[in-house]
Amino acid sequence: MAINTADTSALSTDDGVRRRDWIHIAALSTAGVGGASLLFPLISQMAPSEDVLAASSTDVDVGAIQPGQSIKTTFRKQPLFVKRLTPEEIAAAKKDDAADMRDPATLASRTKEGHEDILITMGVCTHLGCVPLGAAEGENKGEFGGYFCPCHGSHYDVAGRIRKGPAPLNLKVPEYSFSSDTVVRVG
Repeated sequence: MAINTADTSALSTDDGVRRRDWIHIAALSTAGVGGASLLFPLISQMAPSEDVLAASSTDVDVGAIQPGQSIKTTFRKQPLFVKRLTPEEIAAAKKDDAADMRDPATLASRTKEGHEDILITMGVCTHLGCVPLGAAEGENKGEFGGYFCPCHGSHYDVAGRIRKGPAPLNLKVPEYSFSSDTVVRVG
């Protein structure tokens, strides 16, 4: 049986790759690029948007807050209370560290070392999510001089610890760090 050399020369090149192999390589490469171009938008749409990334952390300038003064700001669309404690409030909170509490916590565990006078808490009552009073000038601070939730009667002390009422937990302290002596990055 003789092999027609004219037919085989048309199907293969000098290095032994046939036309059919070249067509397979080209088709698979095209399919790979096409698949990647379809997957990229699907995967990239799952990334957080710019406004979500911007809301994931908040910088707060605490340099202008006077002792005994509080400010309200927002963090992740929730109220955030930033309070500069007076020496008297610090002493009272440390004295109450050993008191019998529903959710025991010390003042030192709720503030950063070297910045014991700055208390940062979420402004959301742990009972039903109301916003307690006490962060603004002239608001009712409750029986313990901290925060008071008038909706259901929860009383928090100056360290944001629950002392009386239906709230089960202290006001939450978010993750934060001092980027300088006067600027706090929350989140």
